[in-house]
Amino acid sequence: MGHVDVQVSKCGGAEGRTHGDSLCLCTRLIRAFPSLPPEGRRQRPPTLGALWPCPEAVSWPMHYAALASGSKGNCHALSAEGQTLLIDAGVSLRQIRQRLEVLGMDPESVRAVALTHEHSDHIGALGVILRRTEWAILATAATREAAGRAQGGEIPASRWIEVAAGRPADWNGWRILPFALPHDAEDPVAFRVEAGGVAAAVVTDLGHPTALVADHLQDLDLLVLEANHDVDMLREGDYPPQLKARILSRVGHLSNAAMAELLGRALSPRLKQVVLAHLSESNNDPGLARFAAEEILLGTPVALHVAHQRESLALSPVVA
Repeated sequence: MGHVDVQVSKCGGAEGRTHGDSLCLCTRLIRAFPSLPPEGRRQRPPTLGALWPCPEAVSWPMHYAALASGSKGNCHALSAEGQTLLIDAGVSLRQIRQRLEVLGMDPESVRAVALTHEHSDHIGALGVILRRTEWAILATAATREAAGRAQGGEIPASRWIEVAAGRPADWNGWRILPFALPHDAEDPVAFRVEAGGVAAAVVTDLGHPTALVADHLQDLDLLVLEANHDVDMLREGDYPPQLKARILSRVGHLSNAAMAELLGRALSPRLKQVVLAHLSESNNDPGLARFAAEEILLGTPVALHVAHQRESLALSPVVA
């Protein structure tokens, strides 16, 4: 197993934007899956402040990382005020911890996992997490039941924090608002999270934009939004017809064009960072997704990023 390479890039801000450039300071894990070698495990990983040369960055209130994003596994991390919340856990617990460490986020700060729905690419590590950690699990009642069936064991009541679409919840001083999504799962939701004065939302796995979703994307600082497929690539690709029909359905996944429509409805003077997520490795191209979003963001100072399946991404701290 080789070392995990970390690339740190610094851009000049929105004025220097090009299709291939990162739009702010970011840390990218280039090789996502290898284990750290023994010597790497003995060494303390660099902190976010050490990785980012901007001295004021460490005082900013929220860190975000896409640990994995795509059909093979999804996990997002939001960290503020000394604690971290994971959105989904579709890659192994070992990978979650390693990627947090490499990106300078403390694995010991994780307090809970919020589950969006029960599909395997979002709950793959749930069983191990229940056995090996004390993390709480935030989920709707229907998702708790469905995830328990999928994992072969119910989420214990002592670990479960019940949430419901449209009902704000207070979690350790954070405001968490789940809201309903059109997807082929029992009770799929996205999460809007407010902490330290920052508002962020992670919105993936939806078949089409809805007015309800758009309403919940107003006045955000950070938006993580699905851009699953390019319609032409999907239609001309090798997927079986039944799977193509599912993805293209109104309870499937968001296309680049639909993402752009929803992004346009989410624009506000407050919005600072956008991350395109859950891209299909077979039916999309990061350049196509980025181009669709850039047409909407043209003339704005919003920083645009693309999350990947095999690369982890950490943004410079988001400030209100």
